[in-house]
Amino acid sequence: MNGASRAALAAARERLDALTDSTSVDAAKLAEELTAVTALLHREVSLRRVLTDPARSGESRAELAGGLLGGQVGGESVDLITGMVRSRWSQPRDLVDALEELAALAELTAAQRAGGLDDVEDELFRFGRIVESSTDLRAALTDRSATASAKTALLSSLLGGRANPSTERLVVRLVSQPRGRSLEAGLQTLSRLAAARRERMVAVVTSAVPLTEGQKQRLGAALARLYGHPMHLNLDVDPTVLGGISVRVGDEVVNGTVAERLDEAARRLAG
Repeated sequence: MNGASRAALAAARERLDALTDSTSVDAAKLAEELTAVTALLHREVSLRRVLTDPARSGESRAELAGGLLGGQVGGESVDLITGMVRSRWSQPRDLVDALEELAALAELTAAQRAGGLDDVEDELFRFGRIVESSTDLRAALTDRSATASAKTALLSSLLGGRANPSTERLVVRLVSQPRGRSLEAGLQTLSRLAAARRERMVAVVTSAVPLTEGQKQRLGAALARLYGHPMHLNLDVDPTVLGGISVRVGDEVVNGTVAERLDEAARRLAG
């Protein structure tokens, strides 16, 4: 992508990060819904042209997308997609490519939350090597005469119970919806996205009330200095913590909540 599409994709990725900051958002479901919309816009050439038509206002395009998708996918997906169609795209296909990338990022977010992102990255790499070394397997997975269900069944026999569920879903989507790309190129793209996400450290922050933008920026900067690495904040609100914040980075937890301090005081009194 270049020009307007690159800027639109960057904005869409920021919106996705903001959306998945909340652990209440089901990232795996979001990935599934974005994948379904990607398939729809890939099939319906006229629709994607309308949704990226620069002669229409951004609000008009967003209203059309919202009307089509409302009730078909969740509110988070509708909000994300209507935000995307408000942006300017250099060509209609770029919108579909961006949606596909966001679906993959949402799936990788789900894997990261479950502590399986390292496994997913490794499994994507190893599966790519297997495909490269087996002409029969590659032929079966790229056979245009084979149905998507047949390919899915083959992948389930290969990966089911042996790979992270996110890995299996990513590979199944790639094989069943190649969109004109080679299997190897698709696997390389997924591996690149997984590696980039793994290299970004994530802090899960729980607070009694939502943090302000200023508080988020200060906390993110402080954690980046502490860990020497760019830090992404996943924010969760839990009124039971009473006050303060709890921060978890990997296996390390920094707990500064009022509830934790009260529990500690109670333990000391009991001792």
